[in-house]
Amino acid sequence: MATVCLSNPKSFLPSLQSSSLSNLIVQKISVKRQLIVCKAENNVPSFNPLIISKRSLSISIASSLLLSLAGNGNFNANAAILEADEDDELMEKVKKDRKKRLERQGIINSSTKEKGYLQDLVYKLSIVGQAIEKNDLSAASSVLGQSIDADWVQKVNSAFNKFSGSDEEKTEIDSFNSSLSSLVSSVTKNDIEGTKTAFLASASAFEKWTTLTGLVEELKGL
Repeated sequence: MATVCLSNPKSFLPSLQSSSLSNLIVQKISVKRQLIVCKAENNVPSFNPLIISKRSLSISIASSLLLSLAGNGNFNANAAILEADEDDELMEKVKKDRKKRLERQGIINSSTKEKGYLQDLVYKLSIVGQAIEKNDLSAASSVLGQSIDADWVQKVNSAFNKFSGSDEEKTEIDSFNSSLSSLVSSVTKNDIEGTKTAFLASASAFEKWTTLTGLVEELKGL
């Protein structure tokens, strides 16, 4: 173990004084460094919470806008695809309808006899309507006959079947025949009011049928 020898108190005093001076200098340097660090820390710009909040909000809005634009792009693309599909379906429907009209028109142009039957029906309904308006049911009966089994009625139905294709057209044929049966019965019974009602129903069903089939433009007097 090392032994420290002191020569005398005087020799120790300068040493102590030198040590104290060194400690004081070290303390001053330490304090100065702390002041510099504190000053440096004070000089660091502080961030205002409000500014940070605004910046975050701006970034959030910008991100939302980009996502929105991207979303709108997808939406517009999907809408364009759907619209294109709808246009294709519409065009296909137009083509089919046009094809049906051309086929129907071809049948009409080649069916002179059946068109003659229907033109005769227009003439008969006109005469019967005028007779009913004058309350002259005998004149109406002479045109209609006593039964719906008359030859002209059979011919009219053959024309109906020739030109009819849809269920709606066939429904109007049934309505016409039912109303015509009521008309013949009312005329035979001399029922003025029943005759008028049945005649209007017959004429209405026939007009609807000619509109559906396109024959409204082919027949005169409608």
